[in-house]
Amino acid sequence: MGSLYCSCIALLLVLQASRCIAWGNEYNYADALDKSLLFFEAQRSGHLPQNQRVKWRADSGLTDGFKQGVDLVGGYYDAGDHVKFGLPMAYSVTMLAWGVIDFGKEIMKLNQMGHALAAIKWGTDYFIKAHPQPNVLWAEARDGDSDHYCWERAEDMTTSRTAFKHDTSNPGSDVAAETAAAMAAAAIAFKHYNSSYSNLLLVHSKQLFSFADQFRGLSIRSIPNTEKFYKSSGYEDELLWAAAWLYQATGEDYYLKYVADNAVSMGGTGWAVNQFSWDNKYAAVQILLSKVLLEGGGGAYTSTLKHYQTKADYFACACQQKNDGYNVPMTPGGLLYINQWNNLQYAASAAFLHAAYSQYLSAANAVLNCPDAKLQPQDLLNFAKSQADYILGKNPKSMSYIVGYGQNYPVQVHHRGASIDPISALPSPVGCVQGYEEWYRRPEKNPNVIYGALVGGPNKNDEFKDERDNYEQTEPTISGTASLLGLFSKLSSSYGSSGAASNHQETPTSNTNYPQSSYPKEAPMPNPTSSMPVEFYHSITDSWTARRMSYYRHRVTIKNTSQKSIKNLRLKIENLSGSLWGLTPTQEKNIYELPKWIKELKPGSECKFVYVQGGPQAKVLVQSYN
Repeated sequence: MGSLYCSCIALLLVLQASRCIAWGNEYNYADALDKSLLFFEAQRSGHLPQNQRVKWRADSGLTDGFKQGVDLVGGYYDAGDHVKFGLPMAYSVTMLAWGVIDFGKEIMKLNQMGHALAAIKWGTDYFIKAHPQPNVLWAEARDGDSDHYCWERAEDMTTSRTAFKHDTSNPGSDVAAETAAAMAAAAIAFKHYNSSYSNLLLVHSKQLFSFADQFRGLSIRSIPNTEKFYKSSGYEDELLWAAAWLYQATGEDYYLKYVADNAVSMGGTGWAVNQFSWDNKYAAVQILLSKVLLEGGGGAYTSTLKHYQTKADYFACACQQKNDGYNVPMTPGGLLYINQWNNLQYAASAAFLHAAYSQYLSAANAVLNCPDAKLQPQDLLNFAKSQADYILGKNPKSMSYIVGYGQNYPVQVHHRGASIDPISALPSPVGCVQGYEEWYRRPEKNPNVIYGALVGGPNKNDEFKDERDNYEQTEPTISGTASLLGLFSKLSSSYGSSGAASNHQETPTSNTNYPQSSYPKEAPMPNPTSSMPVEFYHSITDSWTARRMSYYRHRVTIKNTSQKSIKNLRLKIENLSGSLWGLTPTQEKNIYELPKWIKELKPGSECKFVYVQGGPQAKVLVQSYN
């Protein structure tokens, strides 16, 4: 009897131990973050770069916008289809940038800053093309109806790639304002890496905000075919959202006054919401403006910002079931439940907001006063962790809802490119009908693993069917995945990435063996090379449009940061396509000297030169000096 008793106890301990492994407190957030960035590479449209890590993809969409006389090559495909919708794409870039802004140190420690900035820039480069004039924004590439008629690889697309735009006669304040927010947030993210590019983004952001505010209207009124795919419920939240980000980027009182003056009329202090997504930005606006208040920057608008914070607190308390019964619904397994279609995007974005708000409260030594409890900043972060852990496998099905993470994840993802053999294995084109007949209806798993894709996820009862035609649950989106960059970087820093890593980290594949990032690991000064005696400060001082092309006047300040005088400074300037003033060209290609009247640069002294060109900034390097 004693032996049987001991055996039962041993068996019970084994079962408990296995349960602790499956429902462990720690997941490999660093690995999940890495894979989430791979998903954005899989969604790239246009000419793919040489360092592309997702090898089953190839160039696509190379004629986007050409029939309309505009270059719209690039950007991101929205989901499992091949439409480039401006609203969710801009929102996704905003969220990626917010992750870099708030959790940059954590991202750098994980050596992911290069990939993160590359993901942002793939979007902002496209937005620059899509905004050729101050009051023109190309908001969609390819008609959603015709796209959904076909099941084919992006590389084989045969349906129309018609593009649609907003202008003064066809406004789209929601899309224009969200794009302005994306450009402003990205400007902050790039500020210490590429100051001229940052300034360029701000130029576009300000113009887009003015366009959105002055010519008001919903995008779906101007581009009706968008309605069945991304029907925006209003543009007021996007206007407040853009103004809040422009204030963060510029510190200009105009934008803070805007959110204060329009707080009531645009619903910023009136709407108490239970969600945050590509459509509804109110909770994020309220938390972002709470940051301004908590940092002591409210000034004359402090009283209004307090009303914003009241609504931010409502959202956080409702998510954590501490809001006097007015709470966000949850599944039995502990997941926030907002919508049967792609519900995980709401859980992921809410988790991100809690991680960000936790950091703001912690920095201000503040707490969250809910009707049912007083919560510490750590409580908010713990809640963010609970949602992230559910996504990664701590759920009733013990399934990871991030493709490629863990041992049990969706394999019949509703995604055209992932479900068809790549052109490297199947060079012949796959037609519309052929794609449906031979690939869409296949019972086998997808031939390509679309690493890092956050699928729609389970229903209100934590039930999930891994079937390709179950698009409500198995289709991934860039707007759903974008929040994960900041969320996982914060959790990796706060909770570590070991824990149950052995249960959740797979054997590396060819998709995860990639070259070193093209960006530095740590945020540098304008010239991060410590051995160089000078620093370069880039800025944009003017812009204009001629023959549908935007031009910018770049000013570069050269400062001697050493303790010695510098003589015979020679500079190498790459990627220069326009005219330059203030330097003397030499007989060597791309090599310039300081003007003859500047004999030397004394310690701390400066000199300037300017150039004019369209597109990205030129690259300035030190060739030699004495």
